[in-house]
Amino acid sequence: MTAAEFEILDDRFRPCVRTSARVEHLYEGCRWAEGPAYFPAHHSLVWSDIPNDRMLRFDEMTGAVGIFRAPANYANGNTIDRQGRLVTCEHGGRRVTRTEHDGAITVLADRFEGNRLNSPNDLVVQSNGAIWFTDPSYGIDSNYEGNHAPREQDGCHVYRIDPATGEVERVLDDFVRPNGLAFSPDETRLYVADSGGTSVKDGPRHIRAFTLDDRRLTGGDVFATCTHGFFDGFRLDESGRIWAGTQEGVHCFDPSGDLIGKIRVPETVANLTFGGPKRNRLYLCATTSLYAVFVAVSGAKTI
Repeated sequence: MTAAEFEILDDRFRPCVRTSARVEHLYEGCRWAEGPAYFPAHHSLVWSDIPNDRMLRFDEMTGAVGIFRAPANYANGNTIDRQGRLVTCEHGGRRVTRTEHDGAITVLADRFEGNRLNSPNDLVVQSNGAIWFTDPSYGIDSNYEGNHAPREQDGCHVYRIDPATGEVERVLDDFVRPNGLAFSPDETRLYVADSGGTSVKDGPRHIRAFTLDDRRLTGGDVFATCTHGFFDGFRLDESGRIWAGTQEGVHCFDPSGDLIGKIRVPETVANLTFGGPKRNRLYLCATTSLYAVFVAVSGAKTI
């Protein structure tokens, strides 16, 4: 691809990218690529291919792609905790799990108040070890991305797993379909996407911003509205800019909420993450493919 794939809408975006960089097409063959998680120690990326019920691994050193896990319980979102362990949202198991260093899988959450979760979608690990995750019902709405099943919760909500007790706490309950989420670099703000427009006519297609004080969330105003499709997964860079997947590629928002630039990709970008030794290689999970592009900023440090 060429420099024309970068769209600079505001001069604030200009120093964030190098228009001579190319958007690289690294792999094709997924049905719905999602949940990229980068392992710095292994120079590798793991991501989910939900309908194919597998997880794939990209080797940054060789460019090779192989199966990481299959079947994978229709895994969706993934992240790395502060100990370098993979933490995963599973549609099929309706749970959040952690893959230990020896390969064993530990269930972190599968119920709230005695009832099964819907289908955990995306998650983020706070510096204190708390895990925050969203729980829409995409994985139980049909057999395509999980197993069709009745909902046991009274809606689609956001939860927190306590790092000391493992207790699952409902922290936000006014979303239609909570989706991607991420903290600001200083962890004073939590951003959560609502892709409710996929399920409700004229429903939300935005990211909301909350102020975090210890475990208490306040605010929740709309930070940005998606103009092409729906927001799904997103990440922040070191300066607090949000890089979000959309139908036309990646949209970059200044911390003020202004849309300052775009990276156009020929497939819908569901999720993304920063990787590479300098955290300046943006990996994009886009429908059937994995893409990557080097940018001029580094992702916020999370481990």
